Amino acid sequence: MINLYLGDSLAAMRAMDDNTYNIAIVDPPYGLDRASWFGGATHNPDHPMANRQFFTMGDVGSQWDVAPPVEYFEQLRRVSRNQIVWGGNYFAPLWAHGGRCVIAWDKCQPWPNFSQIELAWTNYDKPAKLFKFDNRTKGKIHPTQKPVQLYQWLLDTFAKPGDRILDTHLGSGSIAIACHNAGYALDAWEISPEYHANAVARFNEHTRQLRLF
Repeated sequence: MINLYLGDSLAAMRAMDDNTYNIAIVDPPYGLDRASWFGGATHNPDHPMANRQFFTMGDVGSQWDVAPPVEYFEQLRRVSRNQIVWGGNYFAPLWAHGGRCVIAWDKCQPWPNFSQIELAWTNYDKPAKLFKFDNRTKGKIHPTQKPVQLYQWLLDTFAKPGDRILDTHLGSGSIAIACHNAGYALDAWEISPEYHANAVARFNEHTRQLRLF
């Protein structure tokens, strides 16, 4: 069952039982300056990416990219047995709870002033992992959209049959497509009505196409 909720995930977690989920795979806002998303391109008109239209969805200014409070991480750890948190290098509260199994996503990025990798903190006691995938694709519906292939790899690497998955920041809905493809139950929240509607539409289109075949 894939459940895509519109609402505040922190408020939802407060009402959950302990260890409701086997794995939380989340990508919360990192609290970065908007210009840093573009490798400084917005400050350099000669940069090859300066005038590129990355996405067309609404205003994603400073009010959107606000890092979650400490309580968010406390609730996340309470309601899930295991956690995979993208942007973990920005979230100091996590590192008091381990972190040996860091995940690095090599984005195959050719421009040196853009982030070459993204890091995820996990609470798994395993060797660090590396995933390589070029995400420079068109048609993105969210400013921090991650590829379905990344979530499919995470599920293949860390999840077990029957696991329940939690995502607190649905964004583009890539994780929903990956969970559907792999047969995992997912509960996901998105606080933005615009992003939620478009993620749901993307997910429905994906499942509709599968039904046609």
